[in-house]
Amino acid sequence: MGQVGKLQKFADVTAFENCYERVAELKGKWKTDVFKNDNPITVELACGKGEYTIGLAERFPERNFIGIDVKGNRIWKGAKYALENNITNVAFHRLMIGNIEEYFEKGEIDEFWITFPDPQHSKKRKRLTNAMFLNRYRNIAKEGAVMNLKSDSTRFYEFSKEIIADQKLTILQDSDDIYAWDEIPEHLANIQTFYEQMWLDQGKKIKFLRYVI
Repeated sequence: MGQVGKLQKFADVTAFENCYERVAELKGKWKTDVFKNDNPITVELACGKGEYTIGLAERFPERNFIGIDVKGNRIWKGAKYALENNITNVAFHRLMIGNIEEYFEKGEIDEFWITFPDPQHSKKRKRLTNAMFLNRYRNIAKEGAVMNLKSDSTRFYEFSKEIIADQKLTILQDSDDIYAWDEIPEHLANIQTFYEQMWLDQGKKIKFLRYVI
């Protein structure tokens, strides 16, 4: 997409009622001021176009979902879809994940998702499941909060398992090929991002980890 298209998307996202940009005033108030209910909140980190955020919100109307990404032109697609289809349990917040503690209160988030992140092969410090990021997530998470990781990258998957082992975290589900399961949950099989579809077309196996952070 050309520059004009990106600029229009940025303008749209600024105006969308379900999109927020570095809004520190909502810290601790997402349930009361945005969703206007007391349902648990799930955050998708680096949500991209919001395919997974939207897919989860449609399947779990009893929960609230927030897609986080730094680029407004990415979240435009998911935000627009939610508005057009009256999906009211989803919002998008444009911010740097490294600053996430500035925008959510301790105990405000119940669950996290990371789907097909950049594996950052040469920069472990940027991997979204490293110890530094986990500490930041804990500072906004409810006790017992869960992380869900879906990835095509064997290196990222194994790195995440090393962190889990180092921190003695509890793994709830672990698979190096979810499509080999006899019974795969619908929300794992039927919500597929652009990248997941691409990796599946290339014959890559999709890994999944669900663990208590």
